[in-house]
Amino acid sequence: MEARGGEELADVRNFQAVNANAYISESRDEISIDNMDVDEDGLFKHSTTLTNKQRGNEVTVRPATLDSLSIHQLAAQGEVSQVAAHLSKDSSLLSKQDERGFTPLMWAAAFGEKAVVDFLLEKGADPKTIARERESALTLASSGGYVDIVESLLKHGVDINTYDWNGGTPLLYAVRGNHIKCVEALLAKGADMTIESDSGYSPMALAVALGHKKIQKVLEDHILKLYKPTTTPT
Repeated sequence: MEARGGEELADVRNFQAVNANAYISESRDEISIDNMDVDEDGLFKHSTTLTNKQRGNEVTVRPATLDSLSIHQLAAQGEVSQVAAHLSKDSSLLSKQDERGFTPLMWAAAFGEKAVVDFLLEKGADPKTIARERESALTLASSGGYVDIVESLLKHGVDINTYDWNGGTPLLYAVRGNHIKCVEALLAKGADMTIESDSGYSPMALAVALGHKKIQKVLEDHILKLYKPTTTPT
């Protein structure tokens, strides 16, 4: 990951689904997934920006309806019944990747739609799919702080240490977002604390740099647990 010293701390923008009953306007042309934002010292940057066009949301003068949304958008909206209807007509949509390589499962994970995630996994969606810039469903869920989805994905054998184009792992993203429960869940399943981002930050170093003291404590406790002597010295 590239360091960008001197840049101001960017606003953390939540990755929000398109309201099916709202007008799609040019003013919302760029919507960000809070994967990584720029911090004051350029510690860690990765902002995956998805435009309405990339998401299939062409600007229109009419309100969007559920019938007009793609399966990716429906997954992000949490529309389980509509997603099921699409799959009943075309089962290949289960693994269909959009322009950025995101599958319906990845969209559901990014938006915290647990019911859709569970439904898609039950239908056989591959949780190990990697998008164009190596984003994964686990990375997106960890970045958003959706611990229930993180735990569900981990039960399906995903790579807990998967990394994206700039070296960000699920654990690093959870630390960056100050998502304590996600950090704990990832550590409990064996996430590697020694992996560093391309800019050289380990999870601990990142937590210290960002002042996430509770995350630091979780990481410290985990280290002590890992290296606690199994026998009492004589």
